[in-house]
Amino acid sequence: MGEPIDLVQRDPNAINAHLGSLFFNDVIAEPDGIHSIDCVWKLSWKCFELWKKLCYVIMTACCGLCIAAEWGCEFAYIAFCHIWCITPSLKVLEINCGVCQKIYATLVNCCMVPCCEACGAIFNAFRK
Repeated sequence: MGEPIDLVQRDPNAINAHLGSLFFNDVIAEPDGIHSIDCVWKLSWKCFELWKKLCYVIMTACCGLCIAAEWGCEFAYIAFCHIWCITPSLKVLEINCGVCQKIYATLVNCCMVPCCEACGAIFNAFRK
């Protein structure tokens, strides 16, 4: 299954760094000159933090396993398609294009090179 899961650092590659820290002060702020009473501010902070954590826990408990299973299936399907369909198809295309490239190079060398050399010889005579 790979390396053991880190239960402390859960986003080591900063995949969701765009979400920031999601703290109360990052979402709700009162500017200087207008403040609610202190007990409302403190209770608002506690409410925000409690409901943020509680709702996240409930949503992940209800949906997290099913969503993780679906994403596991999705990435398994992508790996399957690449391993068994896309990569072999690209190899077939590469082989066939290699043959076409050789045919094209032969035609150019047989038909175009002599004409270009003849034209070059004519213009070379003008230079003298």
